[in-house]
Amino acid sequence: MTTYTTVGPSEAVGEGAAKAFQIGDDAIAVARVDGALYAFADVCSHRRCTLSTGELHGLSISCECHGSVFSIETGAVENPPATEPIAIYAVREQDGQIQVEV
Repeated sequence: MTTYTTVGPSEAVGEGAAKAFQIGDDAIAVARVDGALYAFADVCSHRRCTLSTGELHGLSISCECHGSVFSIETGAVENPPATEPIAIYAVREQDGQIQVEV
């Protein structure tokens, strides 16, 4: 069964930024683009580097380790060397809090 977990206040993730959160054993990044929130695995599928410290370009994030690019909307690889997608999570804002479904 999946449930929403509060990770922080809405202002914790600014426009055009990504921030990492730990939910149990899962490292999850939340990004805000054009006011909408996106949640995705904070671990690159190529060499396990942290994605939230990479560059956000629209709905894509690049890994600062080797340049892989992923869609934060679908998890799809948009640029190698990664070949496997990253996990995507449902995310919402409720009562001024960011919540991720895990």
